[in-house]
Amino acid sequence: MKDLAPNIFRQRLLVEGFFKKEVDETVIEGYFKQITSTLNLRMYGEPIIFSPGSLGKQDNQGYDAFVPLIDSGISLYIWSNPKFLSAVIYTCKGFDELEAIDVTRRFFEIDEIEYQSF
Repeated sequence: MKDLAPNIFRQRLLVEGFFKKEVDETVIEGYFKQITSTLNLRMYGEPIIFSPGSLGKQDNQGYDAFVPLIDSGISLYIWSNPKFLSAVIYTCKGFDELEAIDVTRRFFEIDEIEYQSF
């Protein structure tokens, strides 16, 4: 991928895995608080968490969540039935990727985690 804006710092990390922890809105808020604290990122608003209920396919039921950061944002997608998550951390400030992966793995009780920087 060509870097179209080399003068603008961006760090992006995608983290995915199957989790064991029971997840609801309170748990998602707790994850956002823990990961931002650990990575020294600053929230400037409350997390936005959606759960479309039975509007879509049963296999896709879960949560779509986002927290705005002073330095960009974190998106989290939860599939409740297969207990799968996908998180995207996007910042204009550097962070420790291995720390982000470890926090996510431990918080959601993930045995096998995959990740990709982009």
